[in-house]
Order: sequence, then structure tokens, then C-alpha cells
Amino acid sequence: MNYLFKTKHIPAACLLSMAFVLFAACSDKDEEVAPTLPATESAVPSEEVMMQAFYWDVPAGGTWWDHVNTKLDSWASAGITTVWLPPVTKGQSGQYSMGYDPFDYFDFGQYNQHGTTETRFGSEAELVSLLQSAKSKDIKLIADIVLNHNSGGDSEFNPYTNKNTWTKFSPASGKFNRTYEDFHANRVHAADEGFFGGFSDLCHDVQYVQNWLWNRPDGVGKYYKNTLGFHGWRFDYVKGFHPSVVKKWNAAVGGVSIGEYWDADVELVYNWCLEANSGAFDFPLYYALDKALDENMMYRLENKGLIAKDPSLAYTFVANHDTDEISARNKLQAYAYILTAEGTPFIFYKDYETLLDKTKLNTLIWIKKNLAAGSSTKLFASATEYIFSRNGTPGLVTYINNGTADKERKVQTRWANTVLKDFTGINPDITTDASGLVTIPSKANSYAVYSPK
Repeated sequence: MNYLFKTKHIPAACLLSMAFVLFAACSDKDEEVAPTLPATESAVPSEEVMMQAFYWDVPAGGTWWDHVNTKLDSWASAGITTVWLPPVTKGQSGQYSMGYDPFDYFDFGQYNQHGTTETRFGSEAELVSLLQSAKSKDIKLIADIVLNHNSGGDSEFNPYTNKNTWTKFSPASGKFNRTYEDFHANRVHAADEGFFGGFSDLCHDVQYVQNWLWNRPDGVGKYYKNTLGFHGWRFDYVKGFHPSVVKKWNAAVGGVSIGEYWDADVELVYNWCLEANSGAFDFPLYYALDKALDENMMYRLENKGLIAKDPSLAYTFVANHDTDEISARNKLQAYAYILTAEGTPFIFYKDYETLLDKTKLNTLIWIKKNLAAGSSTKLFASATEYIFSRNGTPGLVTYINNGTADKERKVQTRWANTVLKDFTGINPDITTDASGLVTIPSKANSYAVYSPK
């Protein structure tokens, strides 16, 4: 990771650090070093841009599937390739459930149980219509799968706990009936990696549970993939069970695999990915972006996140249904980062449809799909600025300026004597010199993305 910056004034506190490192984050002034950029790479931009098509407590009343259906055309036109849906089955909370209290894995809104026939999101017919519509538009679908726990079972005596537990499940679908033998504590062991609240905790070491979840052709995974048409999975609360569960699911069922390993520690997330043979949401990058943007620590973005360990495993995001900490003022800059950096980005429904400038987000999506290719190199960083290049074909230079004043920086590029265009449409064209050097501008509290015109 290299960068170019031009020296004007350097605080005394930074002089010692600069003897050992090329950049000192304590200075927000121009400083200069000679970067070493890789040769042009053959890598081309990724087509994948994903949408989280819900938020917490979307309107109840069974209208959400139809609502999402009306959005598919505009999302496809914008370049969205994949849509993540909330859990599609009946939960204990019935019409009020967001799906994270699963009761019947095969009730998609067609059985009258837990006080309702439709789920919060709609009927089985409306879900199938949405799935078919997405398929016709070449939009892939990610199912939210809750494997850690179940809810809504009847009480039964559990000899392993010597008390009654809510572990008797007799779903109306007639599929995947469960008893205390399928939950912790049972004959296998007392507990696994984690319980969630007071919910009944599934035991994935029971062969019967494995069969219904991923082995049987009519089980959860294969039915969702082969009959409903889902292309992949977002696994909820994977800290609650061993990573081998996801690994076995992936081996038996296949499809895109994304774990919700909610932790800022990149080593923990990365190691889970390796053990589970799965990608994961890049929570370490999310927290780094929050600190960088909201606390003026942009220099701390270097080498942060799962994208720095292995971008092929990293699913990046700015907000989701559980956490939304980056301030609205800084969200477009955050999206400028994840939509031009490595990794596979998710866009949050509320950000796209209600909070932010959709035109600007659509422009960033176009940039992601057409320009953002290859490895990344940091070119400059300060408290309020971060500039990096993507080194593939055609490649780009992204300049995020989170400060209160317009800025410009001289940086090294791979393009000699080349006119560069800011594809955000904000800043004027610029031209590199014979060595590839160029001065790049960025407006206050904004960003620029330059690439050969």
C-alpha cells in the first residue's frame, strides 16, 4: 500500500514517526513520497451488487412481498444483481414476526397457525410471484436462514433438564416435527457454541436435524433452492453454532453463502469463514468506516476489514436491519468506499429508497460494475481524506473528502498523459503528466472517482 503526498508543514510530534513510516496520521497536511503501483492487472470489474430488501419492522399486514415486487424493475435497471429477503416462513409472533423466531420452516403464508395465515410479509402465492418475477429479470435471491434457534413450540417434559421445555413442535406443514431430543440439552450434549435469548436451541449434531435442514431433497435447504429458486443464504447468528454446520449445508446444498458473524475482530471473522467454507458480512470494515467517517479517522481505513484479508469472502455494507451507526451526513461517502473498493457490496433498502440521493447511488453502482477492478493501493490518507486506486482494467482512483473544505492532492497513477474523468459528474476532467502524476480535486464532505475518459 503506497501513496503520494506533498510536504508543507509537519508537526514536530510527527517527525520521529516519519523516520520509520511513510505517512503519519497525526498530520493533515500535504506530504510526499514516491508510490510504487503494480503493473496494470487483467482483472475486470465485478457485476455483483446486492440489495437488502427489508429493514426492521417493515409494515405489517402482508403487503411487503408485493411491495418488493414493484421495486424489481428499477433495481434491475440500476444494476442490482441480487436481492436478500427476510426469513420467509412463519414465526411464533405470527403476523408481527420479522421471521427470526422460526416455527414452521415450510409455512410461507399458507397455514393458519400462530394467529395468522399470511406471514408479516404476505402469502405463499405472493412470495412465489416475487420469486418468479425476480427470476424473469435475472435477479438472484438470498434467503435469510435461521438455524440457531426455534420458537413457538409446546411445553413438554425434558428428562435431560428434569423440567418442562418449549420444545415440542408440530407444524401445520407436517414437516420437520421436533421434540426435546432435537434441542439442547439432549442426549448428545448440554449446549453448543451459543444460545439466543430464551429460544429453544437446535442441536445440529442430531442426524434427524441435519436431514431436515440440508440432507433431504425435500428438506429446508434443497427445497428452498430447487423448488422456491433461492440462489444462496444469509445465515443468521452464526456465533451460536459450530462453523461446520454451514460447511455441511454448503457441501450438501450449495449456493452463495454469507454468515452473520457479528464482530469487529477481523481475525475471528476470517477464521470463521475458513472453517465454514463461507463468505461473511464485513463487520470489521463496517466499524472501521464508522470510526473513520464519524470521528475523522480516515487514515485508519488502510488494511481494515475482511476485504484486506480476502476480498472474495467479504460482503460489505453501510447499514442493515440490526445496526445503522454511520451518520446520514457521511453515508454517501461510505457507499463511495464500498462501491469502489474490493468485496461484494450490499445496499440497504432504507438508504436507497428513502434516505439518500438515489441518483448518486445509481452512479456509484454503475462505477462499481464498469470501472472498479483489480487490487487496491492506498495513495493518500489523513484525518479527513482517503485516496486509493483500483489497479485492474480500466481501474479508478477514489478520493473521499470528509472534511469541511474543498481539497486537492497530487497522486501517482498508472496512466501517463491521460485525460481522467470524474465519473461522479462533480469535478472537472484532469490530465496526468508523463509519469502518471496528477492533482485530483474533491469537494468538501464528498467524493470523486476518476478513471480514463
